[in-house]
Amino acid sequence: MQSYIDILRRQDWLFFLLFALILLTAIHPHAAQAAAAGGGSLPWDAPLTTLKNDITGPVAFTISLLAMVACGAALVFGGEIHEFVRRIIMLVLVASFIVGVTNLASGLGITGAVV
Repeated sequence: MQSYIDILRRQDWLFFLLFALILLTAIHPHAAQAAAAGGGSLPWDAPLTTLKNDITGPVAFTISLLAMVACGAALVFGGEIHEFVRRIIMLVLVASFIVGVTNLASGLGITGAVV
């Protein structure tokens, strides 16, 4: 019985120590100051901006519409398609739907967070 109580006390002590470390990390003044400083120009900002512009452009919207029509036709008129091919068609359909919805939302004036 004594060993069970010792183990329980050790686990409580470890839990308290972990909680204290997390709390100290969260309220540490240097971490808060660094978070409030803001970011500069990061090396991957330009490629990500280019990718975003490519995905949300009119060419991407047209390609996504064509992919939706082609995938829908393949699923409806494809007959018996192998399961792997069917999953690939569904993957292309979902990807084209995501690109199309992004352009549709921006066309309707729905935007994300502006920083």
